[in-house]
This record gives sequence, C-alpha cells and structure tokens, in this order.
Amino acid sequence: MTTSSNALTPSDIWADVLAVRTQRPLVHSITNLVVMNYNANFLLAMGASPVMAHAHEEVRDMAAIAQALVLNIGTLEPYWIESMRQALAIAAQRGIKTVLDPVGAGATSYRNQSIAALLAQASPSVIRGNASEIMSVAGVAVQTRGVDSGAAVSDALQAARDLAKSTGGVVCVSGEVDHVLDASGRHISLANGHEWMTRITGVGCSATALVGAFCAVQPDAWRATVSAMAYLGVVGQVATQQVQAQGLGVGSLQIALLDQLQLLDRVTFESVLKMACSPISA
Repeated sequence: MTTSSNALTPSDIWADVLAVRTQRPLVHSITNLVVMNYNANFLLAMGASPVMAHAHEEVRDMAAIAQALVLNIGTLEPYWIESMRQALAIAAQRGIKTVLDPVGAGATSYRNQSIAALLAQASPSVIRGNASEIMSVAGVAVQTRGVDSGAAVSDALQAARDLAKSTGGVVCVSGEVDHVLDASGRHISLANGHEWMTRITGVGCSATALVGAFCAVQPDAWRATVSAMAYLGVVGQVATQQVQAQGLGVGSLQIALLDQLQLLDRVTFESVLKMACSPISA
C-alpha cells in the first residue's frame, strides 16, 4: 500500500515493519569499513537479508538482483566510489529504490566531488544525513566537524526542502528530532530515540541501511523512510531505557538495539511513538 497524503498512522508504519520481517528483502549495501558488520547485523535483526558487495567484477550483477541499494561514503576511495556509481546505474535502470548516506559531506573537497559524481549518475530515491551533511549536499556553505554535524536540524530544513525538489526524491535530516520530507511537500517529524545512540559507531549508518530495507517493501519512498526512522527511534528509546535500568552503558546498548529491532512489539511501538505531521509546503 502506498500513501499519497501527508497523513500516516502508526498502523501504517507497523504494516511496513511486518512487511520487512516477512518478505526478508535483499539489501545491497556498499558501505564503509567502520560500520559494515553492524549494518549487516541491523538488517538481519530487522528481518532483511544484507549483502555487502563492492568488487567491480560483481557489483553490477548484485545490484541487478537486490530489492534496494544503499550507498554510504564514510570510508571512501576511488575504487569504492566507482563501485557505487556502477551499482547506482543498474539500480536506476531497474527502477529499484536507492538510499545515499553522504557521510562527512562538506568536510573535504574529495567528499564533495564524490557525492557530485554519484548524483550526476542518478538521483537517489532517499538521501539521509545529519544537518550539516544535508546542507552541504544542497549547496549551502556550512561548517562541519568531520562526520559530525556542526548545524542544528532546524537550520537544515529549508536546504532539505530544496534538495528534495532538486532530486525529486526524499530527504531525511537526522538529529534530536528526525525530519522526513519529499519533493511534493510531505513532511513528518519524529521525536523518539536517545542521545546514547550517538555514542555508538554505526547507528546512523545503520539507520540508512534500515531505510533501504523498508524501501524494498514499501513503494512510497517517503513512507518507507518515515517507517524506518520511526521504528528505529522507538527501538533506540526502549533499548536505552532497558539498559539504563540495569545500570549498564553504551556497550550493552549495542546489543540491546539489535534485540529490540527483532523483538519490539506493536503495543509498545504505538504507545511510545512520537510523530507529527507538518502542513504541506508550497
């Protein structure tokens, strides 16, 4: 089922959660070395099937059989960028959903050039990043701190709207409150999660992988992105509360996140979810 309006209910999101769990989509990820293992475990815990393939000899074939493609430039180099470009070309030909995580956009000219090369190949279905990354991809001058955001989410909303219109796709700005916008003006904000999630390497990148899994089963990329980010926000909030109640820290939270991705139930999800729709923008 697709959604054409700005209205989206917890029941809609839960239907997408069940679709990922039951359909077990194959998600082709060309991601960074720091997070590859955790990304794969995130997808497996969610019920999806990950494949991490970047060799030029097989990347086009893998992109041709996957249900979604996720690209993450965290530890970029020319070989990997060419792998992404080739996979993106095949995905565009096949019409499968693609998700780009422009990690560290704006930090170096090489990152900016690499992003430009990928966008020149094809516009991704979804771009997900922190405020600084989204502003940089949109062409707004912004100070960055390596791969961390140097801007507030509220500062990036206009850039996100402009980027969604220029790509014709979906833009997700992640932060204390996540915002998901698309080219038609649909906009939902999500206020779950916990600050501890930022203390674990790979959670943000894994959110991008999760968006890919939901895009593989939900034709509406905006709804898929909202569903993925809403689910992860509740998962993170519930997992952190459980870990803190036991007097444990972020090391234990890594495992608790995987457990909740697999086990979170509908009643808990719907009772914890904090989601707000914004008016359709002009």
